[in-house]
Amino acid sequence: MAMESIRLELTEGTSWLSRKIVKHEMNRHASLLETVKKREEQYRDSLGWLDVEEWAGEEWLSKCEKLAAYVKERADVLVVVGIGGSNQAARAVAEAIGEKSSVKLVFSGNNISADDICSVVKQLEDKRVFINVIAKNFETLEPGICFWALRNILREKYGAAYSDHVICTGTIGSHFERLSKDEGYHFLPFPDNIGGRYTALSPVGLFPLAVAGIDIRKMAHGGKKMQERLYRESAEENIALEYAVVRNLLYQKGFRMEMLSFFEPRYYRFAKWWRQLFGESEGKDNKGLYPVYGSFSEDLHSIGQFIQEGTAVIFETFLNVEKTEPSFILRHDGLDDRFVYLDGMDFTDINRAAYEATVAAHSKRLPCMKLTVPAIDEESFGQLFYFYEFTCYLSAKLLGVNPFDQPGVEAYKQYMFQKLGKPQTVDCRKQLEDEGRIA
Repeated sequence: MAMESIRLELTEGTSWLSRKIVKHEMNRHASLLETVKKREEQYRDSLGWLDVEEWAGEEWLSKCEKLAAYVKERADVLVVVGIGGSNQAARAVAEAIGEKSSVKLVFSGNNISADDICSVVKQLEDKRVFINVIAKNFETLEPGICFWALRNILREKYGAAYSDHVICTGTIGSHFERLSKDEGYHFLPFPDNIGGRYTALSPVGLFPLAVAGIDIRKMAHGGKKMQERLYRESAEENIALEYAVVRNLLYQKGFRMEMLSFFEPRYYRFAKWWRQLFGESEGKDNKGLYPVYGSFSEDLHSIGQFIQEGTAVIFETFLNVEKTEPSFILRHDGLDDRFVYLDGMDFTDINRAAYEATVAAHSKRLPCMKLTVPAIDEESFGQLFYFYEFTCYLSAKLLGVNPFDQPGVEAYKQYMFQKLGKPQTVDCRKQLEDEGRIA
């Protein structure tokens, strides 16, 4: 049976864009689509994700599964240490689908909160622990100090054997790899030709999920199917180009925010991954749509008011799930609570009614799209990750910005490191040796 694929549609009644204009723009940018498919030379160091087989083919799937099996035999908890693109994708899938092995994933290294690290440490008491430290070059403060704290916990638990409980995911040839070899840590490559936010279908995102019992082969299969589809579809029918073109046309019309809205709370972490992907890729040169998300129906009781009557700066993309599990049917218990009219109805049907009503109401106020996903499963996540990464590449090109750099992220770091007294040009290990603080 062929795998179902995602679908995109403009909602009926959307008066801001006609399908004729959208199709015209899609055809006008046919050459851009072909350019992206062929890998631009200027971005060759950032396009390792474009061919799913490169980092999610048999070689890396097998290596991730083998190392995951080793960890699952010996651990109760795997702490995934990383920030931003280094952990968003894995966390999105793990929290949406649910862990299927006896090993619990704990995510850390994504803030500088003492309360949070104390909470993580508490979860490790009386547990067999492994940690997966993910850092492309191991220069980011949050995962760095978290690893520092947690490796001391491991030393207390396991003594000199602690190194066997550490898996480092870093760039080959980096200081992080040298550190791993010196200490005897396990090592997985952080692709040197992929930036963090594009690493969902690579060892960065796949290894922690394999430990959690998630079927990473199905994820890779979904990604490959989406890649095949986007390479096969012409400009006139290409779903990623259509989405990118619609976003760009609405931006030109003065809309400045895109809201990803969903009625399944399990998409919360995925929405955070999506927000980083587009915010970090497009927010440059005083350009870009500001990505926000709405977790409905909860947020309809807060920002729903703004959407209906506030400043008209938002357009909305609804993430619609075709098949949801499980089911929960309401049964009348004899109490006259004025909700008896719902007797015999399934929560799923009530949620569907709320979704359809919201789309209808919001479409009268702002431009809306629907992105329909077959189910919340591994294959659909594989499709979604590849679809959005490919779309983001196209969308940033239409906007006229580099899809793969993030110069603005470094600004706060320089001030922070200055306040913390970080040496700017001195080798930190050599400085500590010179001061006699380490041998």
